[in-house]
Amino acid sequence: MAMRALPRPMRAALLATTAAMALSGCGVLSPLPAWELVKATGTATSTALATAAPAKASNTVHHGDAPVKTLCIEYNRNAPLEDLVPAMQAELRGQGVESRVFEPGTGLQQCGVWLRYVATIEWGVPPMASGYRANLSAASLSLHRSDGTLLASSSYQAEENFGLARWAGTRNKIAPVVKALITGFES
Repeated sequence: MAMRALPRPMRAALLATTAAMALSGCGVLSPLPAWELVKATGTATSTALATAAPAKASNTVHHGDAPVKTLCIEYNRNAPLEDLVPAMQAELRGQGVESRVFEPGTGLQQCGVWLRYVATIEWGVPPMASGYRANLSAASLSLHRSDGTLLASSSYQAEENFGLARWAGTRNKIAPVVKALITGFES
């Protein structure tokens, strides 16, 4: 693959890594320049991970109902990714929708619209890290009226991009799905 075909952050990380390997810690006056280059490589890699392959919503169904202004999120204990619900709530606020979180089966009289979700979580060791970390690999969100009528649904599925896309933040992955769920438009 040509270097130009790589996203800019990945090119920067690759160039910094190549330069660091060429120096191999041998500085003429001091090893500090080589150390600074290694640190810069880590920063470039972190930047590449944060911006790798923008997530996309897919399989969106939206029935064109009036815009939702408040909803309740039914907490799913089978999707224990600690930043998933906060990420959904932040993106909902960005769409002008207020939300509250309830355990399944509670709050039924308090909410006219429910967001339900399922998620697949994978574990792995990110580049430049030493321990395992959970990451969101797939998610499906759906909006329902309190009587169970489906208002909208949308999904996210991780796409491989040199293995870096899987380490993007949960909020980056879920943002287009929440937007599609509320607006009906995939981005």
